[in-house]
Amino acid sequence: MRRRPARAATTTDPRRGVTVRHRDRLPPLVWDSVLPALLLLHVVTTYPAGELPVAAALTAGLALPLVWRRRAPLAVFVAVVAAAFVQWLADVQLAADIALLIALYTTAAHTGRRGTLLAAAVVEGGAVPACLRWASNGAFLTPFVALSAMVVAATVLGVNERTGRAYLAAVQERAERLALHQEQQALLAVAEERARITREMHDVVTHNLSVMVALTDAAVFAQPRSPERATAAMLQISETGRQALTDMRRSLGVLRADEPDAERHPLPGIAQLESLADQMAAAGLPTGLEVRGCHAHVPATAQLTVYRLVQEALTNTLKHTAAGTRATVLVECSAGSVGVEVTDSGPRPTLPAAAPAPSGHGIPGMRERAAAYGGTLRAGPLPSGGWGVRTRLLLGSGGTGAV
Repeated sequence: MRRRPARAATTTDPRRGVTVRHRDRLPPLVWDSVLPALLLLHVVTTYPAGELPVAAALTAGLALPLVWRRRAPLAVFVAVVAAAFVQWLADVQLAADIALLIALYTTAAHTGRRGTLLAAAVVEGGAVPACLRWASNGAFLTPFVALSAMVVAATVLGVNERTGRAYLAAVQERAERLALHQEQQALLAVAEERARITREMHDVVTHNLSVMVALTDAAVFAQPRSPERATAAMLQISETGRQALTDMRRSLGVLRADEPDAERHPLPGIAQLESLADQMAAAGLPTGLEVRGCHAHVPATAQLTVYRLVQEALTNTLKHTAAGTRATVLVECSAGSVGVEVTDSGPRPTLPAAAPAPSGHGIPGMRERAAAYGGTLRAGPLPSGGWGVRTRLLLGSGGTGAV
């Protein structure tokens, strides 16, 4: 029966959605203790009893500091170099001299450029007296070149380890920043969608309820004298209510394309301003409409913005002016912009000096819609009397927030 090879344990980082593979679950200190243990075992098993105490002590001085090389690389390097100098003075050759290369590699992997160059210079400088004393048959050049190559290799490997770790840290930080940016963008999108729905619901509810209230008052007033006009007003109220429900469902995104209301009530635009003017006239606000230029090239979202601006301005006029007020709507379409101007002839009721300013969302919402297309909305009393709302939408500004 063939045994399957053991697989490395894997875990998933929930923040990044990546799988991290673990070669083992042992702490690094255990792995760093393996080489010192092997070097001490080599000394104990190969050296004769007379040389064993000195060799074991020097091997311990060279190898045991490696156990803490990850925690204090510079201190471990100094300790290993000091032990190697004592070994050179004692004129004892040991296999534990490999500890110098490992300490150099660790120093290069965990310190900066200056510390790496200094450590490499120290080890390279120590290779000269070592080769002069222990080179066989007086051959200095060959062992010196070999030791220099090993010093360079250990230094390069350590620098590559440090560079790779820094690169991975930078990539991880970039991924975290990207994830944070995406989360912030999602939160902004949610906030923008909520603001859009709030604006749409305010415009739909305010306008249609104002029209229905005005029509209801007209129907009550006309009922004794002209039942036909009262009936027509009630039918208009019913139609306005259905229109309001359709607009609310469309604003909330629950209107399907295959529903009959989707064809009966398309997305309002400049072409529907005439119906809006008729609706306002039926509610008691005679409204004149003038559209200059062709609006066929105007995007649907921009046309919806124009419609909502006119609708909100006329609704404010209907709510805040006395009977007999007339309104005028002017829409100017050009190649790169659409101008909107809504004026009326009725003065707003004056508020006492101590009365607080109105806290409605009508004009702020209109400003937000205009700003989405690079326009600045101006609303205020006219020099000749009445009230005016003016803005110009730039069609090249995107208008993502105006829908």
